[in-house]
Amino acid sequence: MTPSAGIHHITAICSEPRKNAAFYTRDLGLRMVKKTVNFDDPGSWHLYYGDETGSPGTVLTFFGRPLARGRNGIGMAVEIAFAIPEQALSYWVKRLEDRGVSHDALESRFGETVLPLQDPDGGRLELVTVKAVDGLPGWSNGDIPAEHAIRGFHSASLWLGATEPTARVLTAALGFETIGREGNRHRFVSGGGPLGTMVDIRAAPNFPAGQQGAGSIHHVAFRAADDNGQADMVAALRALGLKTTEQIDRHYFRSVYFREPGGVLFEIATDQPGFTVDEKREQLGQAIKLPIWCEPNRAEIEAALPPLD
Repeated sequence: MTPSAGIHHITAICSEPRKNAAFYTRDLGLRMVKKTVNFDDPGSWHLYYGDETGSPGTVLTFFGRPLARGRNGIGMAVEIAFAIPEQALSYWVKRLEDRGVSHDALESRFGETVLPLQDPDGGRLELVTVKAVDGLPGWSNGDIPAEHAIRGFHSASLWLGATEPTARVLTAALGFETIGREGNRHRFVSGGGPLGTMVDIRAAPNFPAGQQGAGSIHHVAFRAADDNGQADMVAALRALGLKTTEQIDRHYFRSVYFREPGGVLFEIATDQPGFTVDEKREQLGQAIKLPIWCEPNRAEIEAALPPLD
């Protein structure tokens, strides 16, 4: 089996794309790396935020849909954690307070400091101090200094009624290893590098089931270096008795989807071709990019999309 290098991207749901774009690009300083539409629902936005080039392990995407807020519960991915340099913590505490962004008290978890906060739809986010990212280059939005910038993902947390079936998928099919436990939190890590290499399972057997809506995570995507690596993971999943979709071309990566035993939608996405396939690096996120089958209806599609600016 070819192991995953960790998280490729995470996709969530927002109710107001304009507020979402302002929060993630201005308040948190991520780069808008792609403005496109939901390929399965071309009447709605699909927005991609990340580092300078939208590197795997940095990309958070949103489907823009006018939905009521979701309810977190078991069977869902709930928390998205970003990695920041250790020396950037005080900067981020002050920045959130200055910009009126609600946050909770600092926590200590697995030897790291965690700053919990929420996005405009109530989506649960965390900024985690990570010594290993100190040397990684940061991207500046012109406001947040590069040395303090978010580097990419730290981890994603799943809320599940039972841990073992999902743990088996992570370890036997996706190549993660279990590295420890704190309370009801079980941590798994892949060997792909400093960003997006961890998944936490929070055991909550008596918690009610969640319901998706605005502020909810839609799916978590894991990295495959190429089609062969993706096929290896699919074979391992099927050996565990799980059903997967066929490969779907998402233009910027190629995807296979499946429901893990706890109910969370997972994806395996190829690293290639990436977001510069249809825009130059310096122009990423500026134009509305549509899949080829939508081009004949571009005028109607653009007119129906809610404004971002």
